[in-house]
Amino acid sequence: MKTATSTAKYLTLVIASICTLLPLGLIVFGSFKTNQEFLSTGPLTPPQDWFNFENYATAFTRGGMGLAFFNTVLIFGAAIIGTIFIGAATAYALDRFRFVGRAAVVGLFLLATLVPGVTTQVATFQIINALGLYGSRWALILLFMGTDIVSIYIFVQFMRSIPKSLDEAATIEGAGHLRIFFQIILPNLKPAIATVVIIKGIGIYNEFFLPFLYLNDPSTQPISTALFAFKGPYGSQWEVISAGVMITIIPILVLFLFLQRYIYNGFTSGATK
Repeated sequence: MKTATSTAKYLTLVIASICTLLPLGLIVFGSFKTNQEFLSTGPLTPPQDWFNFENYATAFTRGGMGLAFFNTVLIFGAAIIGTIFIGAATAYALDRFRFVGRAAVVGLFLLATLVPGVTTQVATFQIINALGLYGSRWALILLFMGTDIVSIYIFVQFMRSIPKSLDEAATIEGAGHLRIFFQIILPNLKPAIATVVIIKGIGIYNEFFLPFLYLNDPSTQPISTALFAFKGPYGSQWEVISAGVMITIIPILVLFLFLQRYIYNGFTSGATK
């Protein structure tokens, strides 16, 4: 019985791994093939020349991916920094202070997560348009900067592991709440910050609907909508599209591999303390 259970478990993992990695492998193969090779060989056939980077050069230069990466980094950096400060400050207030309406604030955050984002897009669009931000990168930065309950939850869990005696000692030394927050709380939230960067960052990097809706100028569009533009001039050149997909995947993959060890710690730290 144990052998059958163990076999079924590992067989399931192998099948899931194949289903996950197979599409990525096909894209890698296709990105190194020439147009003729792509059309004449099967998708599982490896490329003849693994050092054929012509498709990558075409995708990066003619596809305008350099400017798209710049826009992505600009939007990504500003939104992540805003999310970290807003989320950490909110968690600091909810964990360290007792005030009237505290439970109601937490309840409203939870209630907001139950509302589908698409149902609020009409009102959101009217607000962004009224602020004069339509067509600007600041529209996306402002929308992405809104902190979700997951980020606040992660910060709160880590906040509870920071002894309140540190706050009290700093207060005795004459430190105010802002100084305590920036000099004591934030430095001790580095694992939580890394977790939020991964979760929020991947969401921002993969977001397609909001850039497509709010940015009508190609010079301001991030990588997600720039990749979508390949359907036009490169609609039949799947090898170039595959190279563009790989260029898009590599940065967020590197970020994930660099910070992934914090993900589990970020979600479970508060549960074991």
